[in-house]
Amino acid sequence: MLKGKTVVLGVCGGIAAYKAVEVVSRLVKCGAAVHVIMTAAAAQFVTPLTFREISGQPVYTTMWEEPKLWNVEHIALARRADLFVIAPATANMIGKIANGIADDFLSTTVMATTAPVLIVPAMNTEMYLSAATQTNLKILADRGFHLMKPESGPLACGTAGIGRLPEPAAIVGQVAAHFAIAKSLQGVRLLVTAGGTREAIDPVRYIGNRSSGKMGYAIAAVAAERGAEVTLISGPVALAAPSGVTRISVESALEMRDAVLAAFPTVDIVIKAAAVADYRPEVVADQKIKKQSASMTIDLIKNPDILAELGSSKSGQFLVGFAAETQELAKNATEKLCRKNLDMLVANDVTQAGAGFESETNIVKVFYQDGFSEQLPQMSKRELAAVLLDRVQQQRSKIDRN
Repeated sequence: MLKGKTVVLGVCGGIAAYKAVEVVSRLVKCGAAVHVIMTAAAAQFVTPLTFREISGQPVYTTMWEEPKLWNVEHIALARRADLFVIAPATANMIGKIANGIADDFLSTTVMATTAPVLIVPAMNTEMYLSAATQTNLKILADRGFHLMKPESGPLACGTAGIGRLPEPAAIVGQVAAHFAIAKSLQGVRLLVTAGGTREAIDPVRYIGNRSSGKMGYAIAAVAAERGAEVTLISGPVALAAPSGVTRISVESALEMRDAVLAAFPTVDIVIKAAAVADYRPEVVADQKIKKQSASMTIDLIKNPDILAELGSSKSGQFLVGFAAETQELAKNATEKLCRKNLDMLVANDVTQAGAGFESETNIVKVFYQDGFSEQLPQMSKRELAAVLLDRVQQQRSKIDRN
């Protein structure tokens, strides 16, 4: 099931390094080409010869050996990888990667790779739960690294708790799942909107909102990783366009509408995560408005409802809306789902801590056309993006079967 795939496996110095031998064996039996990089500490637990014999490939342990291939080896491996796995990953290596330290063959190769990276921690419970390790893991997750949680049970240090390396079969299963998911949206054209809009008052001032765009950008990034052809229509945000995504920058609600309607007929899925202004000033001053009195009145007019327009004109597209609520979430979300003819609606209470605008995490409830709803726990916006895309794929499959 992994035939033709190249996996680079980093092995760090921990007693669980012996399990990595079976990981390599299982990956090879599944058809993968496996290249092993060991830290100096890992070689104290398992010999490089063992990995060389199991993988059938040279094993890399230091930057300073005679080259096995006539190229810059860490760069060559970084480019060759379809997936980079570090198992076991020690607290030391996790800290290096999170903080951009590249001082050995493994950390340097990880720094150079553009392949997805799966981190599988294994260490003492207190080390795993320490503020430093948890902060570093969060940094990696926010950067798009994939994390596999350690298991709980007896540890080599004589205690019991979380920190055990998962069994080799589970790690290989995670690798297989990655490749299954990685191309699950191949051939699908997906449109995502993100960020807030700015409605000009004069050349200097505007009406805006608190949207950071992080949720929409996370969805666009994960969708592109799954093989989708992604168009991201974005209001003004302080975020870089995700790799492999076509970004169209807009400012006002009317510009957002024009861009969305132009792209809509050619896409399969639309996820409207942007916070589009409901109103705009009726008159925009040509020059900066000067302070003249103690108060000022601005007449506002309603902006077009882009999502409702899409719902009324869709012809096979799967349409997902977002709703930021402060009260009666279920009632308002259900009404919006029906009124705008959506296939799925993601609602959150932006007054909750850890949810909504400018937050690194989100807490949402998902509503579906069949009346079912699902409360999701607090998670990072990238984690939530993956879950939401899973749900979109599941719902589209149901529609196809029917």
